[in-house]
Amino acid sequence: MVVESPAPGGSLWGRLRAFAELTKPRIGLLLLAVAACSYYLGAGRSFDRGRFAVLIAAVALLAAGVLSLNQYFERERDGRMQRTRGRPLPSGRLRPGQALWFGLAGTVSSVLLFALAVNLLSAAVAVFTVVSYVLIYTPLKTMTAYHTTMGALSGGTPTLLGWAAARGSLEPPAWILFALLFLWQFPHFLAINLMYREDYARAGIRVLPGEDLRGTRTAVAIIAPTVLLFAASLLPVAMRLLNPIYLIFAVPLGALFLIAAVRTAVRQEKRDGRFLLEASVLYLPCIFLLMTLTLA
Repeated sequence: MVVESPAPGGSLWGRLRAFAELTKPRIGLLLLAVAACSYYLGAGRSFDRGRFAVLIAAVALLAAGVLSLNQYFERERDGRMQRTRGRPLPSGRLRPGQALWFGLAGTVSSVLLFALAVNLLSAAVAVFTVVSYVLIYTPLKTMTAYHTTMGALSGGTPTLLGWAAARGSLEPPAWILFALLFLWQFPHFLAINLMYREDYARAGIRVLPGEDLRGTRTAVAIIAPTVLLFAASLLPVAMRLLNPIYLIFAVPLGALFLIAAVRTAVRQEKRDGRFLLEASVLYLPCIFLLMTLTLA
């Protein structure tokens, strides 16, 4: 059951905490870190602290806005799932209108900040992020189990935002960074799908592990992108963006993540999904941090 109005007499701190939860801060911080690393890799010796600060502010606003709008549109489905019914909207700690205006304020402010203080290319990428995530990916969740592809497209844009802010263009290395984030999302989200497939079914959200009775398609959807991710993670050295020392750490890191993906794909149990989820959350920041430390 979804409560449509917040509990009376809620404290100011409680309201502020609810708005903070609306932005999914852990996801937001991860996106900020990726955008920051991408800016650093693109800027190199031309690193501009002022522009970097604007980028961080704009990405933070974009992430907060998009994730808030996502929760606004999914409030009823969130109320049907055990893992999400405690979120600010289904729990009644915030009204839907509050989340809507908060999300719109964040997204509009972000696009304007990119356009006026960074460049038009980054603003265009921000607009694509909003449209693809909120207006396409969110409704696709109830239409097809393959909605992850659209979600990964919009979820990969922090790399393009960081590079575009640094260079004002999107050269091939920017698309390699995008590919890393895009491909990483398949094992990451399929791990979550494996853990909560019954919960998703109650909410009417279609996920591959819930529809693929034999598990073959799920296995391919986990392993194939992870293999491509491993290959893509080696390309920055071939493109002379990174020092070859990077390979000493990137190869075993990618191999371990691939092993975790194969193990999960073969067994497809909840505990394996948890294992892959934890491995993915560790892998992404490590690989991007490693790139910043080995910039050529």
